[in-house]
Amino acid sequence: MKKVVLGAAAAVLLLSANAMAEENYTYRPYVGLDYVYSNANAEGMKPNYSSAAINFGTMYNKYFGTELFYQYSDKDKNHNASHEKLRTSFQAGGLDMYGYLPLGCEQRFSLLGTAGVGMYKFRKSYSSLALKGGNDSGYGYRLGAGIMYDIDDNWSIRALARHVNLDGVEGFDHMMEYSAGIRYNF
Repeated sequence: MKKVVLGAAAAVLLLSANAMAEENYTYRPYVGLDYVYSNANAEGMKPNYSSAAINFGTMYNKYFGTELFYQYSDKDKNHNASHEKLRTSFQAGGLDMYGYLPLGCEQRFSLLGTAGVGMYKFRKSYSSLALKGGNDSGYGYRLGAGIMYDIDDNWSIRALARHVNLDGVEGFDHMMEYSAGIRYNF
């Protein structure tokens, strides 16, 4: 009886070690760079931004991962309701969770779903000295979908569309973001 129990325990340990090795194989930290086009809905105007975003993330297995991001935009020149020139830009940083659905036999393509939260800081400046600009910050609740392609074991590309609901930023309601980027997997 002892031999059966010891054999079963050894088999369980060997199988779990094999499963852990497989799990470690799919654990993939990465760094990425994205181009992001943002189309915001703000009070009396529709600013558009081009941004660069850097990402640090981890795929825990082939179905789930997390990612830290930092995004920096260019300035948008727009006119407000009183026809003053208004320049706005923003910076953002936060955390996103990703769900992956691998497709095909080789599983090089994956559908993506993402949800997260970020801190958005908008900078506003007016052309007129009568109006005062400044900074305004708040949270952005992010929800998106996309596709990713693994070029090889180290490189992958992805494209995403994301809705960002802005909370606490005066004059801004929400944004749509479209991004394309490249990842290096360690």
